[in-house]
Amino acid sequence: MKKTGIGFVGVGNISGIYLKNLTEKFTDLEIIGVCDLVKEKAQRAVDAYGMKLYGDMRELFADPQVDIVLNLTRPAEHYEVSRAALEAGKHVYSEKPLAATFEQGKELVELAQAKGLLIGGAPDTFLGAGVQGCRKLLSEDVIGRPIGAAAHMICHGHETWHPDPEFYYRAPGGGPMLDMGPYYVTALCQLIGPVKSVMGMTRTTWPTRTITSQPLNGTVIEVDVPTHQTALLRFCSGAIATLITTFDAFSMPGVNNIEIYGTSGNMIVPDPNNFGGEIKIKVKEKNSPDAAQNFGGGAWIPFDTPYDIYSENCRGVGLADMAAALQQGRAPRAGAATQTLHVLEVLTAIERSSAEGREIAIESPFEAQKLLPVTAEENVF
Repeated sequence: MKKTGIGFVGVGNISGIYLKNLTEKFTDLEIIGVCDLVKEKAQRAVDAYGMKLYGDMRELFADPQVDIVLNLTRPAEHYEVSRAALEAGKHVYSEKPLAATFEQGKELVELAQAKGLLIGGAPDTFLGAGVQGCRKLLSEDVIGRPIGAAAHMICHGHETWHPDPEFYYRAPGGGPMLDMGPYYVTALCQLIGPVKSVMGMTRTTWPTRTITSQPLNGTVIEVDVPTHQTALLRFCSGAIATLITTFDAFSMPGVNNIEIYGTSGNMIVPDPNNFGGEIKIKVKEKNSPDAAQNFGGGAWIPFDTPYDIYSENCRGVGLADMAAALQQGRAPRAGAATQTLHVLEVLTAIERSSAEGREIAIESPFEAQKLLPVTAEENVF
C-alpha cells in the first residue's frame, strides 16, 4: 500500500514530536518535505530527518507526492495556510485551533466539502488511552448518566518557558481559551456529547507581560486578549459543565483537570493535554443504607484504563487516522466537519458571550466517531 505523503508547513516548537512520531510510530505515513518562513528551522529538520526542503508553501502544495498538508503555523496563520492548501487540492490537518474565528473555520469546512477534501486537526489527545478509556467506561454506565462536569486549565502563562511566547497574548488567535481550551472542550464533547449553548465571562489582568525565557528575556509583550476566561457549557444531553482557562493564576495542587459527575458516581479524567494518565472513579455502593454518604465521603478508586495503546506522547495519531480515513472512505476521528469546527465555535462563543452579556447558542454539529480498539493487536484504525 502506498504511504500517505505529508508536507509540513511550519517547523516551530511543536514540530519536533510530529517529526519523531511520523518517522518512528506511524510508518504508514511518509514525510515528503518541510517549509518555514525561518529557513534555518526547516533546514535543521531536513538535516535531522532527511526530506525535501521547499522554498515556500506554494512549492510544497505543487508537489504531487504530498497528500496531506500538516499546518503547524501559529494560530493567526492557520486559516490562510489551510485555505491555500485546500485551494491547491490538498487535504489538511491543522494544529489547534482550526482558525482564529468561527467564521474562518466554517469557511474552511465548506471549502473542503466543495472540493471533496478532508480537513481536521488537533488536538488528537482524545485518541489516547486516557480519554478513550473514560469514554468506554461511560458507555458501560460505570458512573451512570453524566449530569455535569468541571474542567480547569490553570497556569501563569508561557513567557517563562516558551522561546517566543508573544502570540499567546495577541489577537487574533491568542489567549488561554484558544490555546488550551481545545484539549478540554474536545475531551468534554467526546465524553458528554455536543454543546448546545455557552455563557462566558472574561478579563485581562495585566496589560503587559515580561518574557523571562531565552532568547527574548526582558522583552515586554503588549496583551490584547482576555487572559482569564470562565464559562458555563450547556450540553444537548442536558448536562452542564464549568470551564476555566487562565494565564493569570498559579496552578494549585489537587485541582483535577476534568471531573465528570454522574447519576451514580463521579469520574476524574486524566489531563486532556496528555494521552495517558490515571482514571479515578467514585461510585455509590449499591444496597447500602448509607450509600449516599459513602459516595460523598469515600476515597477515589484508581481505575486502570482498558487501553494498552497510545498512553505515551502520540501526537500525530489524529493525522495517521486521517490518512487511514482517506484509504477507507470514512470520516476522520479528528475531522473538522464533525469535531474541530464545533470546538472552535464553543471556544470563540465564550468571549462573544462575555462581550454581549448573554447565552450564545451553538449551531455547528458534533459527532464522536467510533472508539479505537483497546489493543494494538486489532486493526487500530
